[in-house]
Amino acid sequence: MPKVDVYNIKGQKVGDINLSDEIFAVEVNPVAMHSAVVNILANARQGTQSTKTRAEVRGGGRKPWRQKGTGRARQGSIRSPQWMGGGVALGPKPRSYRYTLPKKVKRLALKSALTTKVLENDIIVLDDLKLDAIKTKEMVKVLDNLNVDSSALIVLPEVDKNVVLSARNLQNVKTATTNTINTYDILRFNKFIVTKDAVAKIEEVYA
Repeated sequence: MPKVDVYNIKGQKVGDINLSDEIFAVEVNPVAMHSAVVNILANARQGTQSTKTRAEVRGGGRKPWRQKGTGRARQGSIRSPQWMGGGVALGPKPRSYRYTLPKKVKRLALKSALTTKVLENDIIVLDDLKLDAIKTKEMVKVLDNLNVDSSALIVLPEVDKNVVLSARNLQNVKTATTNTINTYDILRFNKFIVTKDAVAKIEEVYA
């Protein structure tokens, strides 16, 4: 059972916490994590790219020259794919890239990502995270106290308006709740900052 230190927002150690083996100490499965990340990125695609076929390109209704006798290759339209300004053959059309990943694979990937953060000492547990007002510099001060000089994912048990809006303008910081975390975000950000209450919720939901 991994044990990690617990800090307050001033960066002072105030205790420690035992993390669940079922969530934070599983056998890391890189294949599951890769599958989950590819799935998340695919589902986020808009799929609005489009090209025009020869039927959709303007013009080309008249046969450019007669079929035989000119010595040139036969042509039926100046909007055929081989012509400059012609239609695109087999080009992309709007479509959905969304597909569903098995629930067990998604859960295994999430647990593997959380375990990776523990193994690499990139998890920071806070006793609580409360801000009196919406101020970006207050969030910067908290991150400085925790010696976070890289990107960070802050996980809360529930939405806290002051924390969310204070972190919103920080380029390399993202906030999430326990029911919105995903493998991609956990791996994308260097530090995983989570409150004790959020840890309890994660262990309750994903155990």
